[in-house]
Amino acid sequence: MIRVGLLGTGRIGRLHAKTIASHSESTLYAVSDIDSGSANELAVHYGATVKSSEEIISDSNIDAILIATSTDTHAGFIEKASLAGKAILCEKPVDLSLSRAKECLKKVSAANNPIMIGFNRRFDPNFAQLKKSLDDKEIGKSELLTITSFDPAPPPVSYVKTSGGLYRDMMIHDFDLSNFIMNELPVTISAVGHSLINPEIGAVGDVDTAVVTMIYADGKIAVIKNSRRAAYGYDQRIEILGSEGLLQAENIVENSVVKSTEAGVLSAKPKYFFLERYMSAYKAEWDAFIKSIKENTTVPVTLEDGVAALAMAEAATLSQSSGKSIQLKEVL
Repeated sequence: MIRVGLLGTGRIGRLHAKTIASHSESTLYAVSDIDSGSANELAVHYGATVKSSEEIISDSNIDAILIATSTDTHAGFIEKASLAGKAILCEKPVDLSLSRAKECLKKVSAANNPIMIGFNRRFDPNFAQLKKSLDDKEIGKSELLTITSFDPAPPPVSYVKTSGGLYRDMMIHDFDLSNFIMNELPVTISAVGHSLINPEIGAVGDVDTAVVTMIYADGKIAVIKNSRRAAYGYDQRIEILGSEGLLQAENIVENSVVKSTEAGVLSAKPKYFFLERYMSAYKAEWDAFIKSIKENTTVPVTLEDGVAALAMAEAATLSQSSGKSIQLKEVL
């Protein structure tokens, strides 16, 4: 049984707590949070103990650490937990600063313990099947990838101020997903973005609507579309055109009933919230992490993957501000 220490008991930490506790090979051993009330409540619910983050990291009874704290603490906790020899699953991103993320990677490069970054969308069953079909050459050679990711509603401006911006906070999932699907990094990144939904988002220096185009060494193209508002729900789709066909992963909808009448055809909307849309992905992610510990294999999403996605977000940010295409090697 893998005994797990959870750092952070906010919304995403609570989701992970449920996943940890429900897995047959892991148990939630201890939790910590700067909000002692939240930590105590979660500990009581799962029969865990409340400790400080330092106590959890140094506790020899704990095998693995899940980091779900604020982004500015991720790199530091990765370094401390790695030095303590713990297996680590850290929520994305590694840090809001690319230089700090690179420093973290350098500091733990000699570590033998597994360090996994929580890009859960790789583990969505539909996206994973699309990837497998592509790898099995079912549509020949990939040529054009399109990733659509629209949130149902924008976050509060107070959140936007500390999020690191749309590219680091939201699109970073899609950067990693494109790396997963294409199995390589792009050469150039071009970004355009505007604040079309809420002027206050623009006033704090961010955008809420953006498109990124990426070109690969052999000329193939990937396009990522992000919006902070889709009135009809949480829109998450992938389409990839190949030399011999097309693969598509469509939205998960509220129900599968389709009504067809003379007036038209009506189906259900996409699921509205990311937690319900990606719950199966979070479970599969945790299962993959546990499997890598048990079998002593490389984790499926490495710290290097986390740094690469952050570098792509950095390149997109630079492209938007400069109006020029950015060579990824310039930042990575």
